[in-house]
Order: sequence, then C-alpha cells, then structure tokens
Amino acid sequence: MNRPFRKAIIFDMDNTLLQSKIDFLAMKRAIFQLWVENGICDPALSWENHTASQLIEIGRRSEKMTAELEAHMWEAVTAIEKAGMHQAVLEANAAEILEQLHQNYYLFILTNNAYAAAQEALKETEIIHYFDEVVAREQMTTLKPSPAGITYILGRYPDLPASAWTMIGDSWIDGKAAQDGRVRFIAYNGNPLDMERQGVAPQAFISDLRELLTLDLGE
Repeated sequence: MNRPFRKAIIFDMDNTLLQSKIDFLAMKRAIFQLWVENGICDPALSWENHTASQLIEIGRRSEKMTAELEAHMWEAVTAIEKAGMHQAVLEANAAEILEQLHQNYYLFILTNNAYAAAQEALKETEIIHYFDEVVAREQMTTLKPSPAGITYILGRYPDLPASAWTMIGDSWIDGKAAQDGRVRFIAYNGNPLDMERQGVAPQAFISDLRELLTLDLGE
C-alpha cells in the first residue's frame, strides 16, 4: 500500500491469468447433490444453469443450513479446486503484462477460490509478487457475481474514486460484480452472448492480455 499510484486493476484469476483445470461441472453437481440430500433445494432444480457461487448462496440462505453442512460443502469445493489448480499454467503474455502494469497500477486478485489455493497457484506460476493483495472467498461476505469483493477492495483504498478502478475477467460473474460495484469491466475471452443475457456490458472485449496496454484503465 506504499506505492503511490492513482489507478488500480482487479484481476479474476481462473482463465484470466491462469489456465486452471477446475471441473466446475463436477463442483456444481457436488453442491447440488449435497443440497438435495439435505432438503435444501428441489431435486428438479436446473443446477446446470446456475454458477457454483449461485448454488452456494442457495444453501447459505436456507434455514436448513448448518455449520457442519456448510463445512462439508466447502470441503468438497476445495478438493475440486485444488485438483484443478494443480500445475496451472499462465495465460499467454500474463507475466509480461503484469510486469508492465505493476509499474503504474495497484494490482489485485479477486477470486471465488479459497485463499490458500489461490496463494499456492500464484506462487507456483511465480506472479504473486505483482499483487498488492489477493482477495479470496474468505474475505467476501458473498461470492461473485455479488460486488462484495469489489466493495472490500475499494474500501481498502478510500482515496481512490471508483473511476480509478478496472476489473478484468473472463466470465459474466466478474462483469456483474464489477458493474454492481460501479467499476469498469473488461472481458478477456468472454462470451458476448453470456454477457448480454446477464445484462453485462463490458467497456471492451479483448482476446490478448497485451491489449490492456492500449486501453483506458482509469482516470
């Protein structure tokens, strides 16, 4: 926090900076099955059409949720995350771009993954030193697409206006979090149809991280 910059960038991690192999379908299935077994959701729920974070929030809002059940859910989720993050590799040009951006911006990671898993993956890929802070699900009251993580990060830098911040991510849930957190959003290899269906309007779509150097990333 001692670096005196006036702009900041928040990066999603999976499939934005790192090519992980997290089996999100298996994760969603595991959460759904656990909820059904414990009477938290209807077996007819179209779980495939929900994100993992949305399924998690269904459980967390349920009156039938217990601390033991939530711990069981996180244990299953974390196991799938760790398996998928093992030997993750960097997205093309990620290290090169972070090296340049690090000289002029505060840089953050905002991930729905566990903090320990995120730290391990960023250390293994040797990019963790570029970031001022890694914010994972433990620091959020609600997972993306909620803006809770954005709000947490912006609260750490009260002197920077919302206009100084940019979120970079591959998914509509990143864009939704950014929009509701009132910061600009740039979609990296994002699906335009998914974005449109979810009411997300990125400032730009990019397919190469090097394009960040040509864009307006804050006032």
